[in-house]
Amino acid sequence: MTARRFRPPNDRFRMKSAVAVFAIAFMLSTPVLAQVQAKSAWVRETVGAQKTTGAYLEITSAQGGKLVGVESASAGMAEVHEMRMDGNVMRMRAVPRLDLPAGKTVQLKPGGYHIMLIGLKQALKKGDTVPLTLRIENQDRSVTTVEVGAEVRDATAAH
Repeated sequence: MTARRFRPPNDRFRMKSAVAVFAIAFMLSTPVLAQVQAKSAWVRETVGAQKTTGAYLEITSAQGGKLVGVESASAGMAEVHEMRMDGNVMRMRAVPRLDLPAGKTVQLKPGGYHIMLIGLKQALKKGDTVPLTLRIENQDRSVTTVEVGAEVRDATAAH
């Protein structure tokens, strides 16, 4: 029996290994990105010196999760809010998280859940696009982000 001599891996082997590891990591991360879809995003245009406005959209999470935060480069602060009737008074309050049931579309719309953009950095005009970054907590407690471009619509837009 002859002893084999150990040979260190060559550069070609290292490159193939690195490509394989990258490909596997990419394939594993891609389904996570596709788990949450945001569509039909829009923002009300502002008038005069108005510094706040609402943003609205539809969110669908394939696996379920929670909307736990929002950011926008167009505003100093963004929060998820809820509007609801309390007796004969419409009340609005910030909510720390919004449940996204698996496979169901959650609508953020006027008069219900929505995103408040507070401390706008400039006036928003019809036709502009406002960037939104949604932070989604997945079932495994990991947090992913979803980038959305929200179209600015007329100030009187209802939906």
